[in-house]
Amino acid sequence: MTSLFRTGCGPTLRGSRHTGLPLLLLVALAACGGDSPSDPGGEEPRVIKANPTFSADIMEIFVRTGCTSSGCHGSASLGGLDLRPGTAYTALVGVAARAEPIQRVIPGNPQGSYLIIRVEGRQTVGSRMPLGGMPLDNIDLTNLRNWIQRGALNN
Repeated sequence: MTSLFRTGCGPTLRGSRHTGLPLLLLVALAACGGDSPSDPGGEEPRVIKANPTFSADIMEIFVRTGCTSSGCHGSASLGGLDLRPGTAYTALVGVAARAEPIQRVIPGNPQGSYLIIRVEGRQTVGSRMPLGGMPLDNIDLTNLRNWIQRGALNN
C-alpha cells in the first residue's frame, strides 16, 4: 500500500528555506487592508450626506477621482471646465455646457444638470465621466445629487 506521507516524492516545505513564505505572504496581504474602500486607512469613511458642502464634500470627489488633474479638468482647456479648487464652483453652477445646450449645474434640479447627466452616462455627446475612470459609486453620486437638490450652494 502506498502511503500519502512518503518522503522523497516531490517538493516538500518541511525543512526547506520556503517554510516562512506562506506566512510572509499572509502578513503582506494583511498589511494592505488600509487600501480598501471600507477601511480608508485612518481617514473618515465616506458616507452619504443629506446636506453636503461644496468645499468639503463635492471638491473632495473631484480631487479624489482625478477630475482636477492637469490631464482632465485641471485647467479650462478641456470643455472649458476648470474643476480646480477656487474655480470649480463658478465654472459649474448656472453655466452652459459646451457639448450640449444645458446648464452644467441647475440648482435644485440634479436630474436635469449636465454634471449628473455626464457622471451617469446619459449624455448624447461625448463619454461618461470621469473619462477612462470607474463610474462614481452610489455615495459620490448621491452626494452630488443632494448638493444640487439643496440649491448647489457655494459653502
